[in-house]
Amino acid sequence: MDTLKNNTDKILEYLGNDDSLLTFDHPRILKDRLLKPGPDYLDQAFGLSDRNVNTLINLSRIYNHGRLGGSGYLSILPVDQGIEHTGGSSFAPNPDYFDPENIIKLAIEGGCNAVATTFGGLSLHARKYAHKIPFLVKINHNELMTYPNKYDQIMFGSVSDAWNLGAAAVGATIYFGSEESNRQIVEVAEAFEEAHELGMATVLWCYTRNSNFKTDKQDYHTAADLTGQANHLGVTIKADLIKQKLPTCNGGFKDLKFGKTHPDMYSKLASENPIDLCRYQVANCYMGKIGLINSGGASSGAGDFAEAVKTAVVNKRAGGTGLISGRKAFQRPMKEGIELLNLIQDVYLNDEITIA
Repeated sequence: MDTLKNNTDKILEYLGNDDSLLTFDHPRILKDRLLKPGPDYLDQAFGLSDRNVNTLINLSRIYNHGRLGGSGYLSILPVDQGIEHTGGSSFAPNPDYFDPENIIKLAIEGGCNAVATTFGGLSLHARKYAHKIPFLVKINHNELMTYPNKYDQIMFGSVSDAWNLGAAAVGATIYFGSEESNRQIVEVAEAFEEAHELGMATVLWCYTRNSNFKTDKQDYHTAADLTGQANHLGVTIKADLIKQKLPTCNGGFKDLKFGKTHPDMYSKLASENPIDLCRYQVANCYMGKIGLINSGGASSGAGDFAEAVKTAVVNKRAGGTGLISGRKAFQRPMKEGIELLNLIQDVYLNDEITIA
């Protein structure tokens, strides 16, 4: 593991000198119930699983690379936004990233465990970089060129193509709650099974998507109960890592009046504290046996560093496994992007920031 570039005082400064997230110590789900990240995480989580030797090797490649290597925590750079949000809107803040080689360079210089990007970008540079940083190939996307827009993840390539690129893992998105989700579940489950057979790891973007999830009162796409259930479905189809947005509220099932609930979900398993809400997401990942990485979210400019620190602190203290942060890093000069990635990593390297 690398040494800290940002100490606890600096992290507290980014939190606005509010130490409430650092001192929270009464979660509804106790940390003793969790499999916590650490140097022996892979042995504990997958040592007796059905993952074959090559999958374990590739998981080890990811967990042991970069500044967080050997810690049990992950910092991943994802750049598939050129498809998901259009290339122009994604790369206008820094046109250098129209060149996919610079995406890989940012991940390497930023000390990331892996870089997650597209077939096209990685295929141009696999021979030069596949042995220098683990590749995570995103195999499906929402193309957003259909008018009016629709929200459907479709396959852009094959698992065997990802394997031929030397990828350590494949990643995919399912829009849980959408009309197309049943098809996506089947497609991704089959792709993940093939990836495991070939010896690659699997990462699932477990996003919720349904226009009815947003009401005049609240946007429940990031409710803890809905995202937690999406996570639980994701680990059921054998994702080795779950990517999820940080929860911002709770009670989606209750207020939208669908699904199955129990009063204890909202009283004994979670509170309104953001660490508790994220802990509920971790609990739905088999109590941490499958790692939860939260997404860094959109870039808002000057506030990106503070937002990144807060997200990392919440994820770590909840028992999560790390952050997968893209736009906040690549929509700025590379030097600043590296500084932001290192700042996130320092939250996980800091022994004073503990699991609540």
